[in-house]
Amino acid sequence: MSEIRIDPISGLRAIIAAAAGSSGAFALTPAAPIDAAGDPYAEGNEARTAPELFALRADGCAADGPGWSVRVVPSGGPLLTEDAAQPPPQDDPDLFAALAARGSHEIVVNAPQPVCSLAELSLEQVVAAVDVWRSRMREHDDAAYVHVGVDEDATEHTHAQLHALAFVPAAVARERERFGAHAVRTMGANLLADVLQEEVRRRKRIVAIDDDAVLLCPYASQHPFQLMLVPRRGRERFQDDGPTGAALLHRGLTLLRERFEGVSPPLSLWIRTAPRGSETPAMRTSFCWRIDVVPRLVRAGGLQLATGIAVNPVAPERAAAELRTLLSTS
Repeated sequence: MSEIRIDPISGLRAIIAAAAGSSGAFALTPAAPIDAAGDPYAEGNEARTAPELFALRADGCAADGPGWSVRVVPSGGPLLTEDAAQPPPQDDPDLFAALAARGSHEIVVNAPQPVCSLAELSLEQVVAAVDVWRSRMREHDDAAYVHVGVDEDATEHTHAQLHALAFVPAAVARERERFGAHAVRTMGANLLADVLQEEVRRRKRIVAIDDDAVLLCPYASQHPFQLMLVPRRGRERFQDDGPTGAALLHRGLTLLRERFEGVSPPLSLWIRTAPRGSETPAMRTSFCWRIDVVPRLVRAGGLQLATGIAVNPVAPERAAAELRTLLSTS
């Protein structure tokens, strides 16, 4: 029997269209290995990118050459630039508004090996990559919002993209409002911390817990096997000092790979962090960072495109149970 669930963080609705015992069927085909010679992000091909902005390198290794473990370069086709031109004025700006696409767009190459997924890297490599994501976010602290995300498929070298935005995206602003409203309603409680406490009490959607973070399938998951990583000790901004949850993120990605018989599913993951200004005393406790992981296993249908209501054929309780079983046998 289907049911409509409302996400407590975003307010978005999802139709959970399968009974709790249904896991769906998804056939994934192993991809051919990436051709290192044609891979601009592979070690040895540094000349095929713009000069690096930052790199973790072995001692004595020169910039823009081999010997790195994580490398940051400007995007070759940036969506945002610091000197973007202002669009021409519109005849009716109240109806048709356009702004200069100003900001920054960087590529963080997560590892020198030509692999498609973070799940194919060692734990130490993922920890190092996530640490660089955070350090690059700090470099753009003057931006209204800094988005770091990873899109994985079977064709591209694993990398993250950083977009430093001059505005706060509507989805982030909506979540900030819900955090704030919850804090007012509960005399200062944190929305995500309260959700996490209740999820841990119920245990039905918990996948794994370590000393730093909790991995779970969200109550109103919009996608099959969607994951959310939440720090055990909440902080407003991912950029601030403290655990990153990288070890549990790596574990979650490897569990997804095991679930699909050794094939990493195409997915998107991103860090949701507080917009600039949320760390001020007046806003404190009104946000908490997290990492969302969304496998791209089903296409958005007309209902979702028209209304924003997702249809998820796999109940998050079932997804969490399957992943917990894999965790217990690994």
